[in-house]
Amino acid sequence: MVHAHYHSNTWGKRLIITMVMNLIIPIVQIIGGFLTGSMALISDALHNLGDFTATLISYIALRIGEKPATPRLTFGYKRIEVFAAVVNVALLTAACFYIAYEGWKRFTNPRPIQGELVIVFALIGFIANMIAVLILHKGAKVNLNLRSVFLHMLTDALTSVGVVVVGIIWLFAPLYWLDSVVSWMIVALILYGAWDILKKAFHFLMDATPPGMDINTIRHAMLSIDNIDDVHHIHVWNISPERIALAAHVIVPDQMLSDVDKLAVEVREMLFSRFNIDHPILQFETRRDTDIQDLRHM
Repeated sequence: MVHAHYHSNTWGKRLIITMVMNLIIPIVQIIGGFLTGSMALISDALHNLGDFTATLISYIALRIGEKPATPRLTFGYKRIEVFAAVVNVALLTAACFYIAYEGWKRFTNPRPIQGELVIVFALIGFIANMIAVLILHKGAKVNLNLRSVFLHMLTDALTSVGVVVVGIIWLFAPLYWLDSVVSWMIVALILYGAWDILKKAFHFLMDATPPGMDINTIRHAMLSIDNIDDVHHIHVWNISPERIALAAHVIVPDQMLSDVDKLAVEVREMLFSRFNIDHPILQFETRRDTDIQDLRHM
């Protein structure tokens, strides 16, 4: 638990840095958007501003997730990070509708845009977002909430590159309708990332088997341990983005309870070392499931 607390503090500090950057970037880009007349730049700025709100929500969720378990919430508050990820998706989707609408208005009525300034402000956004991406990269591999923020930052960096490219084009040709096209490309990137987050959040909330986990592989690994005759009713799910739980019925020969305790330690150590399962719930039995009356019919 100390290890998890350390990571939580580390991710929290990184989220604070990201929040500060996501408050400064959009202010600079909005100013730049009005100065240059670029809707793509303004859209990118509003997306960044949405990222500030999303990162703030993620940070609050991370801190709430540190609260200890209670008699009512026996697994603690860690899953609130998943709900935060869903809220982030909602913010992304709302930003998409606004960007698409404004892009259409600019497409039907193109306006002159100052390409030189667009390049400068877009590069500022790109550099800042890439710093945020590097800060959050490691945490995004183990935490769904941090992954949602990471994808926010990565999407922003890519959209800034697109704005830089059209800014260069505007230096040589007045193809101002590209402003709307880039805006719609931003929308496509946002929705793609949002859908991936939503799918992962759905699997968490449905207690689905974590990605990369195979029930049969886990069962065979448990059966390879001496004095285990059978394993059934196996369930594997995420308690939180970082923690994996397992529940299983383990059939063993009739023996002393102290021997079962030793066997339980061996099973738990194997599950953690091979599958990173840190919350195994093992029910040891000496009879087959068919020999035990179903509690639902008692």
